[in-house]
Amino acid sequence: MSPGQLALIFGALTAFTPLSVDMYLPGLPALAREFNAAPGTVQLTLSSFFIGIALGQLFYGPICDRYGRKKPLYFGVVLFILASFACAMVNSVEALIAMRFLQAFGCCAGMVMPRAMVRDLFEPREAARVFAMLMLVMGVAPILAPLIGGYVLIFFGWHAIFWGLGGYAMVVLVAAWFLPETHRPVEGHTLSVMGALRGYQAVLVDRRFLGYALAGALPIAGMFAYIAGSPFVFIEHFGLAAEKFGWMFGLNAGGFIATSQLNGRLLRRYAPERIAATASWFAAAAALVLLVVGYTEAGGLYGIAASLFFCIAPMGLILPNSAAAALAGHGPRAGTAAAAMGILQFAGGGITSALIGAIAAKNALPMAAIVACCSVGGAVLRRVLAGKS
Repeated sequence: MSPGQLALIFGALTAFTPLSVDMYLPGLPALAREFNAAPGTVQLTLSSFFIGIALGQLFYGPICDRYGRKKPLYFGVVLFILASFACAMVNSVEALIAMRFLQAFGCCAGMVMPRAMVRDLFEPREAARVFAMLMLVMGVAPILAPLIGGYVLIFFGWHAIFWGLGGYAMVVLVAAWFLPETHRPVEGHTLSVMGALRGYQAVLVDRRFLGYALAGALPIAGMFAYIAGSPFVFIEHFGLAAEKFGWMFGLNAGGFIATSQLNGRLLRRYAPERIAATASWFAAAAALVLLVVGYTEAGGLYGIAASLFFCIAPMGLILPNSAAAALAGHGPRAGTAAAAMGILQFAGGGITSALIGAIAAKNALPMAAIVACCSVGGAVLRRVLAGKS
């Protein structure tokens, strides 16, 4: 199977997450009205999803290192399908919060396995190129998902969004059947809780791993604050129509895709570590501008949107290169390392999205402040832990 075909299937699997988050974003205000729930309570459906992603990866990492990549992948995709259909049939916001957790637990198999399989198959520089190809595929999801979700919401209601997610996963499950098994089961080795914890410990005490993992995880946590807060900032505060919100959201995803493809050209001249470091400092500077704009509301809706664009676009350079750099030294524990990286990302996302809900702000400042803290923190911690690149 060619790298392009692998990236297509890996991207389709990884797209479970942005589709599951972004498709129903335009429906958050409608869900609050239908269930007669406060916006903060409805945003817990995002927080429970991110927590499920983090805890699920804790489970899948050691499992896929012990039993191979494909069987845990099949389990996760089937669970995602069943939970998506259950989300479509709930009759309370509390039930939706619970089903979103299960949906995420299945969804994260589509994150851990592709990362581990890329590490199994490619050396670091080539892995960074494959990650960039993967992001081209998965980057289409944040552009299309809010657009599709907005119109599905108008014509069919929010239930249809979850029926569609389950149907999409059924198609991807068939495609995943053709993937090669890249890591054979470890015969004669019994998996234990203590053994799994020792594996995570070995990964997390590696300063280089932790520096590059946090360089990607903290900006992602900031992005989830943007994801959780933007529907209420754009739709409720600035009065943007739900279907137009998708276009605004998609513009930021377009910047992310453009830089991820620029990454392939940059890798011909520069090491992944150097690209990740430079992009991290650029994102940090853009986030400080966003903070000022969020405080002053200079330019209104368009001032916030433009600032967000320059915060999110560098992530197309940060994420593939920081992932390749973090995983480079952990071949035997690729699954555990990939899971640890994802846990850091989505634990942060769960915290920041919950903060946005708890604050229940009426303007863009809290969202801007959290994005700025995360972006600056990611750049600084990479420098402190991983050193100069």
